[in-house]
Amino acid sequence: MKHNDGLKDRLTQNLQRFSPNAHAGEDLKRAAVTIVVAPDDDKATFLLTRRAPRLSSHGGQWALPGGRLDAGETVIDAALRELEEEVGIAPQDTDLLGILDEYPTRSGYLIAPVILWATKPLVTKLNPSEVASIHYIPLAELDRPDSVEFLSIPESARPVIRINFLDNNVHAPTAALIHQFHEVAIHGRQTRVSHLEQPVWAWK
Repeated sequence: MKHNDGLKDRLTQNLQRFSPNAHAGEDLKRAAVTIVVAPDDDKATFLLTRRAPRLSSHGGQWALPGGRLDAGETVIDAALRELEEEVGIAPQDTDLLGILDEYPTRSGYLIAPVILWATKPLVTKLNPSEVASIHYIPLAELDRPDSVEFLSIPESARPVIRINFLDNNVHAPTAALIHQFHEVAIHGRQTRVSHLEQPVWAWK
């Protein structure tokens, strides 16, 4: 992992310079997700999943590992617990790098993204009741000129964000969280994303 030591330092420094925005979220359910960066000799990746198709909400969609906070949990506690429950990555196999803005969703959640660094080659074990598949997306995919699109929809004046990678695409809220990670952690920009809209089918 020495090849990517500089990347870890850059991510850490950029996140330390960033002040996450909290959201009032009185009527929203609190949730946390993880963006796990996995270094490699050739390329660094981040972990993304496909939700199990039989889930009652957003089945089959791309997602970051995560879920609702249990009573008394912090967002970090919940993020680490969900990461282990969904894909089998233990907390001791990651380092905490930072946290991004809370993102309010149309479906009634307030999501806090927790950024982690894998300290060893990851050995994953998906929970089939929640996760259909696990994918490692090269960070370089986020630097493609066509990686981010902003779309207009008649139902909202806010721009809908979509991220394209490896002949696939991801929509908000996941796309908004990945976009802020790319902007803030990788490039050191003070980019906010709470104004970015979700497609109408994700509002439920």
